[in-house]
Amino acid sequence: MARTPAKPDSTVARNGEVLPPPLKWAGGKRWQLPHLRKYWERESHRRLVEPFCGGLAVALGLKPDRALLNDVNPHLFNFYCWVQRGLRITIDLKYDAAIFYRHRSRFNELLHKGTPTTKEAASLFYYLNRTAYNGLCRFNSSGEFNVPFGKYRTINYKRDFTAYKSAFANWQFSNLRFDRLRLRSDDFVYADPPYDVEFTQYSQGGFGWEDQVRTAELLAKHSGPVVLSNQATPRIIKLYRELGYKLLKLDAPRRISCTGDRSHAKEVLALRNLD
Repeated sequence: MARTPAKPDSTVARNGEVLPPPLKWAGGKRWQLPHLRKYWERESHRRLVEPFCGGLAVALGLKPDRALLNDVNPHLFNFYCWVQRGLRITIDLKYDAAIFYRHRSRFNELLHKGTPTTKEAASLFYYLNRTAYNGLCRFNSSGEFNVPFGKYRTINYKRDFTAYKSAFANWQFSNLRFDRLRLRSDDFVYADPPYDVEFTQYSQGGFGWEDQVRTAELLAKHSGPVVLSNQATPRIIKLYRELGYKLLKLDAPRRISCTGDRSHAKEVLALRNLD
């Protein structure tokens, strides 16, 4: 009996190289993949939806055929849209403080001019992400990127992102508030909102406790599979339990800390409509 040819792995480049997340991103969840795969593998016929897609570690690790990947950060969204087109970066990519501050000024100039969706803006955002302190993405009250130059031994920059075109081909990117996403009834939702901590200024507007509650309540009404990830604070645990989620507690690596603390952070996966 003839076999149906296997689908090509969309997150593996043509040369066989597994595609890593193209950006550094605080709170990346690549370490969660062994836990997530056992749920996803039984549901991989579904569309994967990430309301807070961040650095794409989960999408690139789970390799869905179809995905809706959303983030409220418009610069992240712009970068992914250009990568989806096969971005090739032509600006100066060097680990140099003078170049960094020149590129940062130019990026902020584009924001003030109202041209934040250009290829140049996407290229500058990539450079700033790779070169700024701890890969942070932070903006001041005027909407300007204000993270200082980072201290690294070396940085490996990438200019050609055409290998990502096939991986991104059937993925839809959006730039909406989490509560404005239109879910299909059978979507598999993986939601990783900003940690329940005091500092949540990942983008203008922040993400407070009311947003945490709203996220949990909305996803509790979803009829398809849901995995909700967060820091295991007492009020998060109480909220998720009261809404009927099944909880799985995890130890997360702590990679970014201004105090030098590298102890494990306590996280929780909250599950619905999954065995």
